[in-house]
Amino acid sequence: MDRQSLNRRSPLRVFERSIHGGLGRGNIGVVMGRAGTGRRAFLVDIGLDGLLNDRRVLHVSTRASADKVLAFYEEIFRDLAESVHLEDRLRVHLQVERNRMIHTFVDHSFSLERITRAATYMKQHMHFEPGILLFDGFPNWEKTSADELAALKDLAGQLQCEIWLEAKVHREGDELDARGVPLRIARFEEYLSVLLRLQQNEDHVRLQLLKDHDSPDVADVHIELDPRTLLMVWQ
Repeated sequence: MDRQSLNRRSPLRVFERSIHGGLGRGNIGVVMGRAGTGRRAFLVDIGLDGLLNDRRVLHVSTRASADKVLAFYEEIFRDLAESVHLEDRLRVHLQVERNRMIHTFVDHSFSLERITRAATYMKQHMHFEPGILLFDGFPNWEKTSADELAALKDLAGQLQCEIWLEAKVHREGDELDARGVPLRIARFEEYLSVLLRLQQNEDHVRLQLLKDHDSPDVADVHIELDPRTLLMVWQ
């Protein structure tokens, strides 16, 4: 299969249609799930899909080193390439590498100001403007503030990119709203355009859409996260 066919047949095309064309530039999406359900894998799947569609991706992690994040991308790319018998694999891999930046802050040195400065530098001196910005480990939903979420929203607008965040759902102690969204996340509803939950069901993880922009009708997304390959697949 060539890259164009892979992109057309990706389960993420169905996901994008389910949320009326995708997350969209200037918007924030959040993927939620319990420990081990694949929140980071979802972010990497989103990032890799963007890279395969010639979009530039900036992946920011406060939980893992650059080497570990890179190894995760390599593992998922390898499984994807092998599963679809991807043609011209080396050239596609080179394209992925050229369009991706990874920044890690595992020593508690992270700040939005630093990311804003880094993004400005990349734009001015490296001609790198991310279309997708992924945050792995930020924000701390127990301690974050409306000001911090507003700054994230402003950053998405300044960079004209879409931002994806992840949030851990606790097995016990989480107060939930009627949709199943933890209240510590739902309180920032005005800044969040799309909310997803990774729901563990026996031997598979189902992608559940909880908020779709301002639409009152939320689609049933028939997509799962394969626990073996960490790839998104049809249900």
